[in-house]
Amino acid sequence: MKIGRYDFDLRHRGYIMGILNVTPDSFSDGGRWQALDAALFRAEEMIKDGAAIVDIGGESTRPGHVKITDEEEIGRVIPVIEAVKKRFDVPVSLDTYKYEVAKAGLSAGADMINDIWGLRWEEDGRLARLLAGSGAACCLMHNRKDEAYTDFFSDYLNDLRETLRIAGKAGIRREQIVLDPGVGFAKSYEQNLMVIKHLDLLTAEFDLPVLLGTSRKRVVGTALDLPVDERDEGTAATTVIGRMKGASLFRVHDVKGNYRALKMAEAILHG
Repeated sequence: MKIGRYDFDLRHRGYIMGILNVTPDSFSDGGRWQALDAALFRAEEMIKDGAAIVDIGGESTRPGHVKITDEEEIGRVIPVIEAVKKRFDVPVSLDTYKYEVAKAGLSAGADMINDIWGLRWEEDGRLARLLAGSGAACCLMHNRKDEAYTDFFSDYLNDLRETLRIAGKAGIRREQIVLDPGVGFAKSYEQNLMVIKHLDLLTAEFDLPVLLGTSRKRVVGTALDLPVDERDEGTAATTVIGRMKGASLFRVHDVKGNYRALKMAEAILHG
């Protein structure tokens, strides 16, 4: 798969995506990397620790987050995208579900759009058409506005089929798409565990690369009864399980620990 000008072998290898939140209120690291110098320092650190992609986000998506305007989000992310692209030889993903923010981000050099609503937030289809026209890679996540499932796994797969229908109708090519099962979004603790356990069914159903994003999330905290700042080992366990189940991208805060866990898992799998 091409992400910008970079080639990724997502069928045979796993890669780490490092999280760079330039927000004041993200659940794990809000406020730490808002200043441009701090953001660049963090990006450099993650790249040295093994991040193959840097994912930049300007609006928190934690439960109960405050939605901000497009202009405010653009003001947060564009200077960071431009600075990271200028200083580092690494693809940049922009974490947004908004058309105007994505448009500005792609113009600033973003190589990928990471959409937590799987093209289903704005009903006019503008974001899907933008991605089709740009040819940019996109990560499309499972999400919904409620947890009212009739049959969880069947409804979950149907939601993803609808996302792919929207993508196909707009002209997004399958080779542009990565799927994200949406751990932590509109799912109970048990449903999140089920999604992680059955990632192989997702890869088999859609034959697309899968990104797993569990980093420091509530499912890890609930399983281990630990606060946010003590969930990195649990996250690394999900990275190992995820790779064994076929996921190939892992969006994490603790790049070094997850990179090492991923490389060890792959040594065993390939050995």
